[in-house]
Amino acid sequence: MSTPPPPGPHQPPGPSGPYRQGGDPSCPQGPHGAPGPYPYRPWGQGYSPVNRPVPVNGVAIASLVLGILCFVPAVGLVLGVVALAQIRKRGDRGKGMAVAGSVLSTVGLALWAVALATGAHSSVWSGVKEAADRHGSAYSLAEGDCFDAPGGSLEGTAYDVDKVLCDKQHDGEVFAVFRMRGGSAYPGDGKVADIADARCYALRYGYAMDAWAVPDHVDVYYMTPTRDSWGFGDREVTCLFGSTGEAAGLTGSLRNDERSLDADQVAYLKAVDVEDAALDRQPVDSPDDDLRGSREWAGQMSAALARETRLLRGHTWPAAAGKPVAEVAANVAAGRKEWALAAKATDADGFSAHYDRAMVLADPDTSVTARKALGLATTPPVSGDGSGGRDDGGGGSALDV
Repeated sequence: MSTPPPPGPHQPPGPSGPYRQGGDPSCPQGPHGAPGPYPYRPWGQGYSPVNRPVPVNGVAIASLVLGILCFVPAVGLVLGVVALAQIRKRGDRGKGMAVAGSVLSTVGLALWAVALATGAHSSVWSGVKEAADRHGSAYSLAEGDCFDAPGGSLEGTAYDVDKVLCDKQHDGEVFAVFRMRGGSAYPGDGKVADIADARCYALRYGYAMDAWAVPDHVDVYYMTPTRDSWGFGDREVTCLFGSTGEAAGLTGSLRNDERSLDADQVAYLKAVDVEDAALDRQPVDSPDDDLRGSREWAGQMSAALARETRLLRGHTWPAAAGKPVAEVAANVAAGRKEWALAAKATDADGFSAHYDRAMVLADPDTSVTARKALGLATTPPVSGDGSGGRDDGGGGSALDV
């Protein structure tokens, strides 16, 4: 499993790169890449908490590894029993690994034989994932779950996660889970990361509609299939929020959607989120290096702002919000014209001139009054490049959620 702020315009690539997990391909593998149902390796920037957790029991790890790799399952089962006894006595972590190791050791040979006899890798994977979900694995995570990662970091190799209440301090919060499409051939680490990057950044708006309400130290991470788990039918990507800070995680849920917002708030956020999604598609290369790509993106921005304008003007707003929202719509309409001109620019300098004017028109201060009238967050987020934030939650090429 991988958990990065991924490469691309949102965030520089994390230092650890994609997770790599080994293992016997004839044996059940964990979703998101590592051998077995639990191990995952987040990419990107994590943090180390002030208080380090108690150590993970080594015998539990050995039991899980033997169960995962299908090596002498009887030994894995014995080690699992020994590990559980040690954990009760010492207070170590790793109970989920010990139980999972015992379970996998017991059923591993049977699953291996079935897979070889029938070629039913996908069915085997579903069975292994179901077993893993019962024992604190990273693959039991669902939308809305909050969890602690081993060692308090979203980086490195880990074998389990601890679900916690979201009102307690935690390392990550899952905001979406989706399945990738694809045949039996693994598409490659880069392709998997690109798909996860694009989808997760887009899906965050359905969970945290008000980007201004998400702290500046929070970014998007994800867990993905690896080559080995892909062969057993794993296509699941888990999108999550995590802290990029050095000393603290998250406290409280970041969820703000139609279940907690009123109809006017939802209407406003749906309108501005159209622009968010288009900004996320900004090309990596500058206009100097790829003028055609920049022009195509400017055309997409122009279309997005035209739709945003229609949504803002087509809703009946409360009396106090009517005038300030109309002013926001006017600025958006003016910005759309600049994007349309940027899409027709004949050189990089011309593109940049219209781009800069569009950014000025998108100054977040123009939307603070409307947001205040609607009861939404009024402090603009800080963009990744140090410039002021936008109403959509970012500015320039770095859009921090």
